[in-house]
Amino acid sequence: SEGRLFTHFGEFTGELHNLFSPSPFYHRTTRQSVHGRYSTHSHEASLCELLGSGTPCRSLFPYEYNLGVFKARVNRLLMGRLNEPLELCHGFGSLIAFLGIIYFFIIYFVVVKRLIGAWFERTVWDRVAKVFSKLWTMIWFRCCLVIAVFAAIAVYLFIDTRDDPSRLISLIGLFIILLLGFVFSAHPGRINWRTVSTGLLIQFIFGVLFIRWTPGRQALQCFSDKVATFLSYGVEGAAFAFGDLLVRTEGVFAFSTLPVIFFFSMLVEILFFWGALQWFVLKLGQVLRAATGTTVCESVIAVGNVFLGMTESILLIKPYLALQTPSELHVVMASGFATVSGTILASYIGFGAEPAHLVTASVMSAPAAVCYAKLLLPETKRSLTTVDNIQPVEVEDKSVLSAATRGATNGIALVLNIIANIIAFVAFVAFVNGVLGYCGNLIGSENFTLEWIFGKVFIPLAWVMGVPWEECELVGSLIGLKTVVNEFVAYQRMGEMKREGLLSPRAELIATYSLCGFTNPGSAGIMIGAIAAMAPGQREVLSSLFANLEDWLSDRFLNSLQFY
Repeated sequence: SEGRLFTHFGEFTGELHNLFSPSPFYHRTTRQSVHGRYSTHSHEASLCELLGSGTPCRSLFPYEYNLGVFKARVNRLLMGRLNEPLELCHGFGSLIAFLGIIYFFIIYFVVVKRLIGAWFERTVWDRVAKVFSKLWTMIWFRCCLVIAVFAAIAVYLFIDTRDDPSRLISLIGLFIILLLGFVFSAHPGRINWRTVSTGLLIQFIFGVLFIRWTPGRQALQCFSDKVATFLSYGVEGAAFAFGDLLVRTEGVFAFSTLPVIFFFSMLVEILFFWGALQWFVLKLGQVLRAATGTTVCESVIAVGNVFLGMTESILLIKPYLALQTPSELHVVMASGFATVSGTILASYIGFGAEPAHLVTASVMSAPAAVCYAKLLLPETKRSLTTVDNIQPVEVEDKSVLSAATRGATNGIALVLNIIANIIAFVAFVAFVNGVLGYCGNLIGSENFTLEWIFGKVFIPLAWVMGVPWEECELVGSLIGLKTVVNEFVAYQRMGEMKREGLLSPRAELIATYSLCGFTNPGSAGIMIGAIAAMAPGQREVLSSLFANLEDWLSDRFLNSLQFY
């Protein structure tokens, strides 16, 4: 598809070259007479006869002629391409989609918003908001709205699962997981049920759009591929610095994945220098804050984690990390653990996971992270990062080059903290497994490890997620392996089970969703190291959150909040 795009681009530039080159016919006809006597057999002659002879006609003629040729050639070029199968994610179709998006925003911000934006907000939007706010204060309206939403969901689930009612077991699991979240909540009386219910509703809508609706699934897959491709350019710099052997052939984590942070950190600083990132944070925060009642940073970090991963997305709210409350930090960490980075999806696919399942799992986990994080640790303090209170970040750099350089060097401390914490946490897990293995050998059990223990523990969770009972132990072992080691090992093992035919399609689907996240000791170390490097004053808050197991409960259960 990329080759076709370059071919089309070459043809188009060739047409433009021919278009704006001097016309031989023009030179021939203009030399015939200075009085404007041209042959009546040409369009040019009739045009000049209508306009009158003389210099104005001769000066106007090449522009009019070239404009006609331009229209004809562009029409021929586009019609020839439109007669071919058009794929909006590849080749000529992606170019059309990209230009369409650009022109949409240009027309909206330059024309529509300037001409009728203030009038629409004053006469339409403000009135609608006032009417809705007035209705929302009435109990009967809220009750009717809730009943209507639940009725619509119930009707859809009944129609969608009438051929396989066993899929409704996942719905039972949903209520059990929410009940556990309420029981283990740090402040049950302070739970904002609007945030919890809205998060679940958004997740359900995402599930319908990106799982059941084919065009929506294809659009999300296309966008995720483009983001992953963009971030993968950081690998080019890593390969230049460390060589292809470590980066591409062996794929060493410290040399192939972490260097992307340098590239993304530089990009973030450039966007901050231009003010684009601040604008993005405020605008997106306004939309998600209106829907869920969360703060700007909580909303942005939840969405950013879908495509960027937990370490890169933290850079989006780096200036505000020091102002975060414990509940907001809990959302930051839970969102990071619940989703995966677009840059490593290829690794999971190589192990045998389905790309579409990975993308939809990461997207649907974002609202689940906000929902369950706020259920376990509700907000008890006044946030300083709302739309009304957040302050513009002062730009320290004087030029784009200075911002880019500082962004790249800022990634050094982040990468070093990540490496140090990975080594420490993974080594600790290996030590615990060694002790358990020694004790197991004394009693005649050779497989007595953390993975085996957690595999047994997660059998009930696998069942309430909708896994057939005869496969619950297999899926439970995968969940345990992912929890105590990492998702790479779990996906590798799942690929082996898939090749051996041990997993049914439904069990494979649910396993793919449940493993899609960074829940493991190494990721915990990465998260602590990343936040501590950018906001050293939050180190004690991070330690207290992990000591209370808030994030472990949140992350382990929130990936299960899916409608299968």
